Amino acid sequence: MSTTVRRATPADDEAIGEILVAGYVAAYARKMKHVVVSDERKRTLRDVAGKRAIATVVVVEHEGRVAGTVAIFKPGAPTSEAWLPDAADLRHLAVAPELHGKGLAQPLLDEAERIVRDEWRGKAICLHVRKGNFGVAKLYAARGYRRSPEGDLTYPDVQLEAYALHFG
Repeated sequence: MSTTVRRATPADDEAIGEILVAGYVAAYARKMKHVVVSDERKRTLRDVAGKRAIATVVVVEHEGRVAGTVAIFKPGAPTSEAWLPDAADLRHLAVAPELHGKGLAQPLLDEAERIVRDEWRGKAICLHVRKGNFGVAKLYAARGYRRSPEGDLTYPDVQLEAYALHFG
């Protein structure tokens, strides 16, 4: 299996946007049938250029094609939802649905955590998981992210549970 992790370029934007939409729609259709991904949400997910303008977007290539992505926002970045001081905000982790179970989320998270810890010298990574999305919460917990209820967010259409990973 040939796998490479790198920072996204403008040439990756369309592939990343479609992976995000497919990943979110497929995941919710399979695991949380009551969740509907609106057209507005799909537009937001597809706005990868907008994300790259304010965040670092990372991709994993598998057998020569973009197969997954994650975005990390520096401490204090616009739209960051991090609630801890000197913490980055991790969002939009997705792997193409047909490649689920191949371990491609691991190298994405490894690289995101390395960037925050080693390049940015961040103290922590904050993230949010849709309430009830137990599989995703379990993935992060297995990596050392701990529930952090003080960072929970409630929006009109969604409740988000907060998790944080502290460095040293």
